[in-house]
Amino acid sequence: MIRFEGDRDFTQAPDELFKKLTDPNFLVVCIPDVQTVKSVSTDRAELVLRPGLSFARGTLDISLKVVDAVAPNSARMIIDGKGIGSSSLVEATLAFAPQSNGTRVHWIAEIKELGGLLKMVPGGLIRGAAEKVVNDAWSAVGAHLAQPSS
Repeated sequence: MIRFEGDRDFTQAPDELFKKLTDPNFLVVCIPDVQTVKSVSTDRAELVLRPGLSFARGTLDISLKVVDAVAPNSARMIIDGKGIGSSSLVEATLAFAPQSNGTRVHWIAEIKELGGLLKMVPGGLIRGAAEKVVNDAWSAVGAHLAQPSS
């Protein structure tokens, strides 16, 4: 339906970066607008977010599941969202490639389904909002990776 794609470079080695970017505990702190984390396991997180988008008021229940993880090369994630009168299904894939100074992540995010009221929102508005969320999430990933480990 709507596809986003890009590359991000990190100083971490592929195996270290793979562990972080496939860890739901790490991911939930990088997702913008999280209001509550309901549960987190080794491959899944359930959370509630309050999107800062004019066309998506209220809260969204989000289920993030890490699937098809092949350490340290690739992973796929399914993000299922449900709100009052709306739903969405997003699939994200990550491919990790070593570089001399760390790792390059080639990422693809695809909005597979929009339901309810989100179906009526113009595609350009959805694209703009999704790009902002993706960029904010990648910025948060970079900021959290830069913090010293405890």
